Amino acid sequence: MKIAVDNPAYRAQLTPGELHLRAEALGDILRHCTLCPHECGIDRTAGRHGVCRSGAGMRISSAGPHFGEEPPLVGRGGSGTIFFSSCTLKCVYCQNASISQQRQGWPVTEEEVSAVMLRLQHQGCHNINLVTPTHFTAQIVRSLALAAARGLRLPVVYNCSGYEALSTLRLLDGIVDIYMPDIKYSSNDFARRYSGAPGYWDTARQALREMHRQVGVLETGTDGIARRGLLIRHLVLPGGLAGSHRVLEFIAGELSSESYVNIMDQYRPTYRARQYRGLDRGLRPDEHEEAVRDARSLGLHRGFETDFVLRELPAWS
Repeated sequence: MKIAVDNPAYRAQLTPGELHLRAEALGDILRHCTLCPHECGIDRTAGRHGVCRSGAGMRISSAGPHFGEEPPLVGRGGSGTIFFSSCTLKCVYCQNASISQQRQGWPVTEEEVSAVMLRLQHQGCHNINLVTPTHFTAQIVRSLALAAARGLRLPVVYNCSGYEALSTLRLLDGIVDIYMPDIKYSSNDFARRYSGAPGYWDTARQALREMHRQVGVLETGTDGIARRGLLIRHLVLPGGLAGSHRVLEFIAGELSSESYVNIMDQYRPTYRARQYRGLDRGLRPDEHEEAVRDARSLGLHRGFETDFVLRELPAWS
């Protein structure tokens, strides 16, 4: 199926009224917040904070064209990233802990975020890349509705941890063009220990199945730029702690062997990782190579054809 650059899901599948209704439904959840699998149940509209330590307002740490993402997102104009502060996970090895854990950034209104989206489009970016959006999903969709009414026509990338609530994802059906989840572990125990995410493996598998149902495998235009679909990231951890073979087996067997999978090799012991045996060293080349061999043996072949390595997000202002 050929997908037009100027025909993103929120224009092709939803009327403006339907988009606003989705935004209202997500906003209602904030009063007893279950946006993520932690299901804290607190009233964020009253200023209370759950695991994500976020209330009714958004915080962002940076926004601008980013050239360190996967090639189908970057093209010539870059991926239009909006990096949100805080996170629903507590990864002890987070490379962006100042943003995700220490909440570096500044408060923004929905009107300001909509203006950022339009600015990124004006700058020639190929998409709107929402980085760590889960805890601000309601506010983001309201921002998107404002931007769409003012002429936004770029695909939306939902760049998340994979620890997502099915009820939230279903409200995003017809809004998100490209899902870009991590799948971090195939062990619930390791996920709880290293990322504070109970039931991660079970939850992430359900979430990725739903994402795949909504958007399918990654599709690109004749220019090589992603238009729609699922783009999966998997960070290989030292000592097999991520359970990479089982992760890749799930992707190939339960999603599709045509899945685009970025098998990442840039693990290093940052933040609090040196306090945890096994995470206190970098990844050896042979550990990453083993994961790539596993992927190929399972029939996966997209996303790791080159030795593409993500760069750290620069601090745009």
